[in-house]
Amino acid sequence: MKYEINIVPRSERETLIAQRVDNSDKTGTPIYEFRGGEYTPKVISVGINLPVYRMGNCRVFSAQQSAIAKQGLEKDHFSKGQEKSSVQTEQHTLLVKLAERKTTNVTPIIEVLSRDGQREPILITSTGVVVNGNRRLAAMRELYRRDDGSVDNRFSHVECAVLPPDTTADEIDDIEADLQARPETKLEYDWVGDAQLVRRQINKGRTPKEVGDRLRRSEADIKNVLQSLEEADLYLNEWIGKPGQYDLVSGDGEQIFGDIPKKIARKESGLQNASRVIAWSLYENRDQVPGRVYSYNAAFGNLAPQVLDILNDQLDLDDATGDDLDSEDDDFLIDIEEDNGVNDYSLIIDALKNEESKEEAVVALIDACQTALEREKGKKSEKAALKALSQVNAKLTGIDVLSAGEHTLPGMKKQIESIQALLIKMNEAVDKRMVGTENDSM
Repeated sequence: MKYEINIVPRSERETLIAQRVDNSDKTGTPIYEFRGGEYTPKVISVGINLPVYRMGNCRVFSAQQSAIAKQGLEKDHFSKGQEKSSVQTEQHTLLVKLAERKTTNVTPIIEVLSRDGQREPILITSTGVVVNGNRRLAAMRELYRRDDGSVDNRFSHVECAVLPPDTTADEIDDIEADLQARPETKLEYDWVGDAQLVRRQINKGRTPKEVGDRLRRSEADIKNVLQSLEEADLYLNEWIGKPGQYDLVSGDGEQIFGDIPKKIARKESGLQNASRVIAWSLYENRDQVPGRVYSYNAAFGNLAPQVLDILNDQLDLDDATGDDLDSEDDDFLIDIEEDNGVNDYSLIIDALKNEESKEEAVVALIDACQTALEREKGKKSEKAALKALSQVNAKLTGIDVLSAGEHTLPGMKKQIESIQALLIKMNEAVDKRMVGTENDSM
């Protein structure tokens, strides 16, 4: 990191920005849905050192929370440190990493700025806090100071569109949400940051439908995003004991934590918990799982009971239960299950969580998942021939010979004869299989 953060005092920032807004004739892109209408901000130019990063930016939420958890910082370390140079420096480091991030479809913003310079203003408050453009500002600051100590004067100043002095924190949140809803900016958030933005909107008392309308997304999508974040929080808090370390789930965790709520819905509570643990264990040990974790969705979905039965047998947990309980206690457990209809999977869950048994249990779980999936695939294969015949039968039943053109009748006759020959061969093969089955059973 080449740029050194030195905060300009808030009063100085506010005075300078107000003076330049008064003297500016340049305007920026209108902000829509602002106080029931639209607002066209004035654009000013300020020194690259003047703007202040906004700590409430959801784009860096995951990274902030992970830093707090790993370093044992106070929960409000970033939110209360917005006017501290040291915390601004930490935020700068996080933002530079985002500015340098490259994806398949997106060129790093620092490369775009290095090539083209600043193409549009960042958005700031009247006190210089950046509402939109934190990542771009971090990139420009790094580009300003070259490796050899010289400077790139294209980035000595930054153009800023300025919000009204009385803009509230809630309005700033809404502006961020509205900008995130724009297709060209939506991909810039990781899924955890996006979920936090949605949660913040919900916490204002808005319904999922209202939030969906604001973000131009469906109500179902908003609900699923919230459920995904709740599942990720459960995993971090309850399973691996690392609350807030969202970097552990922000990458490839979106798929599985989005799938868990749908896969465990309508299951009884005991099976729900056990299904969650299957998913959590697969994700936690994804480096050991052959193929992609999401291809195992059925293992914690409709096939979870079979997976748990196979795993129970492989780990000999029934025997362990019998060793620990006398006959009276065993009868008591059976009575409980019959009365409540809830199965007890606690021994399996303990085996997957306990450090002493975990390694063996995880290997057994992966094997149990593969076995259950292969069995299900075999069942579908067994029924494939019958399904195909049923489909053919339905199609043949729907053929209306009377409506066929006379010129097609010879061709139809040929097809019928071919089908008849195939059916005779198929019928003979079925008879042989049935005779063989009867002989085997005698």
